[in-house]
Formats: sequence, structure tokens, C-alpha cells
Amino acid sequence: MNPVASSTKTSKPVYLCLIWHMHQPYYKDLVKGEYRLPWVRMHGIKDYFDMVSILKDFPSVRQNFNLVPCLMEQILDYTEKQAKDSYMDLSLKPAKSLSKKERMQILQYFFFAEWENMIKPYPRYWQLLKKRGFQTDENQLEKVEKIFKTQDLLDLQVLFNLTWFDPLFKRTDPFLQSLLKKGENFTEEEKGLLLQKQIEVMRSIVPEYRKFSDTGQIEISTTPFYHPILPLLCNTNRARDTCPNIHLPKNQFIHPEDARKQVEMAVEYHEKLFGNKPVGMWPSEGSVSEEIIPIIADAGIRWIATDEEILIYSMLPTFIREKKEKKDFLYKPYRVEVDGRSLNILFRDHGLSDLLGFVYSKWDPRDAAEDFIQHIHRIRDATITDQEAPLVTVILDGENAWEYYKNDGWDFFTELYTLLSRDTLIQTTTVQDYLDRFPPKETMPRLHAGSWINHYFRIWIGHEEDNTSWDYLYETREFLTRTLREKQGSLDPAKIEMAWKEIYIAEGSDWNWWYGDDHSSMNDRDFDELYRKHLANVYTLMGEEPPDKLMIPIIREKRAEITTEITSFMHPAIDGIVTNYYEWISAALYNISNMGGTMHQTDSIIQRIYYGFNLQSFFLRMDTSQRLDQSIFKELTFQVHFTEPQGIRIIMKFQEGKIMAHLYQNGKDPEPLTEVAKEKIIEIGIPFKNLGVSVNDRVSFFIMVKRKNMELEKWPIGPSLSFMVPSADFEKIMWSV
Repeated sequence: MNPVASSTKTSKPVYLCLIWHMHQPYYKDLVKGEYRLPWVRMHGIKDYFDMVSILKDFPSVRQNFNLVPCLMEQILDYTEKQAKDSYMDLSLKPAKSLSKKERMQILQYFFFAEWENMIKPYPRYWQLLKKRGFQTDENQLEKVEKIFKTQDLLDLQVLFNLTWFDPLFKRTDPFLQSLLKKGENFTEEEKGLLLQKQIEVMRSIVPEYRKFSDTGQIEISTTPFYHPILPLLCNTNRARDTCPNIHLPKNQFIHPEDARKQVEMAVEYHEKLFGNKPVGMWPSEGSVSEEIIPIIADAGIRWIATDEEILIYSMLPTFIREKKEKKDFLYKPYRVEVDGRSLNILFRDHGLSDLLGFVYSKWDPRDAAEDFIQHIHRIRDATITDQEAPLVTVILDGENAWEYYKNDGWDFFTELYTLLSRDTLIQTTTVQDYLDRFPPKETMPRLHAGSWINHYFRIWIGHEEDNTSWDYLYETREFLTRTLREKQGSLDPAKIEMAWKEIYIAEGSDWNWWYGDDHSSMNDRDFDELYRKHLANVYTLMGEEPPDKLMIPIIREKRAEITTEITSFMHPAIDGIVTNYYEWISAALYNISNMGGTMHQTDSIIQRIYYGFNLQSFFLRMDTSQRLDQSIFKELTFQVHFTEPQGIRIIMKFQEGKIMAHLYQNGKDPEPLTEVAKEKIIEIGIPFKNLGVSVNDRVSFFIMVKRKNMELEKWPIGPSLSFMVPSADFEKIMWSV
């Protein structure tokens, strides 16, 4: 295999622009001065330094880094102001002094790492995970906590904080090497030094970016300060441009002045941090509209970037009329002009970006690097005769995918950058250097309003939870401006400044990323509480009691209480047994003992419900309290009732030692389902086509157990279990946490 080979005789290169987007939500409660979650710190020791530092071994490889200001502010809060987070507090406390509640929290939270690459390679860590169990709920944790000795918990405190270090530091730092060699039986002193080492590593992040920026090997761009969706700040009705029938919040949010402030703050902070103003901006989530162009241009920004689908929908009539292919329009910059202001605009290759973020983690590093290079060469061959300097733009998270790669991506990047260094037909470039040499020749007739996800804004608005959060933001902002008018001159300027900061933080996109059915994580409730806390703090800072509704979870009414969420695609063997630990590990779990008190654990027939999916099918598993070969099951039927789509149910019956399943739909004959089995558990696979649903449709269901026509059980008791039919991007999007 020769990745440098090309069928095009000319020696002109294709230009490759790689943009790594670095971002974390704002985890700090400004009033309490505490960080709720540790992910700035953890990604700080794993991703932010090494992604740029690796370039010292590849001086001809040029890169682009998009550093979101609210991330950088939080990094400096740790390094300059000794900030701590709740996980650090749990880590610092001597293991022998931990309360029962703290011990349970450590057992719940300190396995938050990618198990295959970040836990399993360390024998003691893997042993502790098996001792705790792969699936947990509060009742199980309470039981398991009793068998964990003080040394077990101390080792867990150390290993959680150790595994997140990038391989660069594990390979070069003598202290970390000594801990890795020791492997277990750590001391409190070693734990303290380990946490100090984390801050030491974080202190090196900003200087490292400054160094590479000063040499010109990298370009640093910015994003609106707290990562808001600018078009929606300007006008929430913009969501109707792509989704005319979308249900919007009660209150229309129209604050282009906030969008302008978020951009201006970002530019000012970037200049303070790096000594110069940024010339480029990745609008949060690639979200663009024509209203934001003058705002960004007025701040001195010269280029922005977004997804290829925005380009397609901006110029759709032309593309249809002229039957253009991807090679004809994607691999070049454009200009966009609104109200006399203009910007250069780049569009990322969606497919190539997905390969890096989603596919290559499962490949051999050399094969993956060669495949990527071959893709670039094929693009060059298709474009080089028609374009002066074709530009391939690849943009993705610079932090979330690498834990799914072996060795945190080091092997892959070493192979990729080695090939790029040797390849004379591919030239890596910073964005502005390319634009200086090859300014765009085409101006877009219009700019479609949308984001990098399906060219719309539905992720952040339209669902009941999303709309509630927008209404709370609207009401809190109205309260603040009204209070400032009524109490002119009597309020503390520092508190006013902090109150506005809380509003700008609440305008960030991250909160609504987790509201609704689109995405979920183990930290959903933390995000919900943090969002409401930011709004409640505005009232507190103004000397008022926050409204009671800000004390009530936004997500509480919609979701059934499930122990774990769907995290990735699954492909279970439908054989009625748990084939291995991983078969259902990515599924959602609804644990009956969590929902109705301890009596359900012994008295209910169904004990646990697991559900998940891949692109083709929905999978369901039921664990029962009694062996499935007992005679009682001959009289029972297990039924899956769908509330979305309505009118569909699946009935499973036991006949002659086997289980049979049929799908019933109003007005149609029953359809037999062949993927069903019972042995120690009940498993069933249901093709989405049988349900008549497609990508982004919601599926909601509950399960009933009947004896003849008498209902014995219904789960959940309250709201149905639900999920959205996934797209091919599901796993990649879930990694953007």
C-alpha cells in the first residue's frame, strides 16, 4: 500500500486544514466558588497539552486549535486560584476518614473512564471494578461499600486520578512511572503528590500553545466566550428556518446584544491570553445565520467555519440545477456578505471528520493513518485539475475521541503525522495562511441558518425540556434588567458583574445539549442542577430569593428513572443468556428495585429491563426474579406496548419450552418476530422497519406482565421508557461530552 501514490501527474499539492476544537462546559458555581464536575481537570492532564506538544517532533505539520475562552478561564482557575472540584475533594480526603456517603460516591464516580483503554490495562483498577460490579444502583452500592477496605478505596482514589494522565506523562515522568510500576497499595502521601502533579501539568498548557503559536506552526482561533448558539441568542424563532413546525418556548428570546457581548469578550480574552487578537472563530457547534455575520466581523474576525451541510442548503437550488458533486463545491473557501460586512467561511468535510472522531479508533493505527491519507489523495485527484489550491477542512473535538483509541491516540497521530511529513502532495496549513495565499473567489448568495448537526438547531430547542430552560433564561434575564432599572445606584457593582456573568454562562449551548431526548450521560442531573444554579445565583446576587421552580429538576417529569443510559451501538446475540460482560454494557438499565422500594426486588417478576440499539434494530432484555423454566411462566405473557409510535404492541408467550413473539398493529395481521430467546434471561431484537420508524423518531414503550387477561405488573409505573432512533453519528455525538 502506497499512500503517496497519485494518478494525477501535476505536483501541485492539496491543502489540509485540521482544526481541533477544545471545549468544556462551565462547571463552576460562582456563588459557592466550587466546581461540580472534574472534566476540565481530567482532560487538562490528558488532552490539551499533548495534542499540541506532539507537533515538536513534526515541525512541517501545521495545525489549527480552537480554544474556547470558558475552557481556558477554568484551566487558569485551577492553576492560578487553586480551584477545586467535588471529585478532587473526594480524592484529597484520607481514605480512612471517608464517610459512608463519600465511600459510595467514590464507588459510583471513580470508574468514570473508558473501561477498555483506561481501566482494564491496570490489573488493580480492573479488579476493583469487578469487585464493585459492572452495573450499579444505590441499593447495590450500599451493599458493595461494606466489602471495600480502606486500602481498596485509597487505591481507587489514586488510580482514577492516575489513569487520566496522557501517555506522554506516563512515559516520561519518573513519579508517574513509579506509581504505575507499583500498581497498588498506594499511600496517602503518593496520592497528594499525584494531585499536585495534575496542577503542574495544567500549568504548562497555555505556555505550550503560546510557544507553538509564536513559531507559526499553529493558529489559535476562538469561540463565543461561554459557547452559546449565536443565532438563537439573536432570535429563538430562527429555529423555524429549517424546522417550520418546531414547538418553541413561550417567550421569544431576542438579544443580539448578548451575542455581540459573547463575541467581544472572547476576542478580548484571547488577546489577553496570547498577546494578539484572533483572526478566526468556530461559532459554537458550527451554528451560523446571516444575523451573526456583522456581529463577528465587527469584532475583527476574518474567518469562520461550519459544516458542509450548511453550504449545501445555502446553495441548494444551484446544486440541484447544475447537478454538482461534492468535489465541485466543498474543497474551497467562500465569502459571505451581510449588511456591508463580510467574512471568509470554510466548510468541513463531514465524512472525514467522522472518520477521525468515530471510526479509526477501532483500526490498527498504521492502517487508519494510511486510509486517511488515501482519502485526501482521492480528493486531490478529483479537484486538482479544476482548482488552483484545493482545501480539505477537517474539524472535530480535540479531546473526547482519543480515550477510545489505544494509547490515547498517540500511536495513530504518530503514524499520521509521519506520513504527512513525508507526503509532498499534501500540505498542512493554518487557515489564515491559506486565505492569505488563496483568498476566496466566490461569494455565497445566502447563508442557511443551522448547525453542524443535521443543519438545524433542534438539539438545543424544541423539546419540552429545552423550551423550559429557554423560558427560565428569558425570565431570569428579564428579572435582572428590571432589578437594575429599579435599584439604580444601590447595588454592588461586583455583584452586578457576576450576575451578568451567570446569564452569559446560562446562555451556553451545553445545558440544552443534555436536555431532551437527543443526548444523555451519567452526569445529566449534575448538568440540570448546574444550569438551574446559574440562574438561581442571579436572584441571590440581586438580594432576592430564587423562584421555587428553579429548585425543581427540569428533567424530572419526562424521564423514567433509569440507572444507566444508552452509550453506544450494540450487537447482542439473541440467545437468552449473557454471553459476556460487554454484550449489554452499552444499554440503558431500568432497575425495578430503584423504582418502587425494596419490595419490588423480591416480589416483582421482572427485576431489570435493559434496552439499546444499533442502526437497524431495537434490543430489549428482561431479567426475572425466578428461573424461566418454572411452570409459572406457562401462564404468563410479556407485552411491550408502544406509546410512540402508537398502536403497536409485542406479545411474548411461552410454548413447549420456547418463547414466541408476535408484533400486533391495528388493522394488520400479527407479524412473527424471529429474534427472541429465553434461557436465563429474555432477549428480543425488533427491527426499526417493523415499527415503521426512522432516524430521529422517538420510540416510547412500557412493559406489562399478564396472567391470562389480568395485569400483574407494569414497568415503568410512571412515564414510558424512551429513546430517539439513532443516526450513524450517534456514538460520535455521545463522545462530545
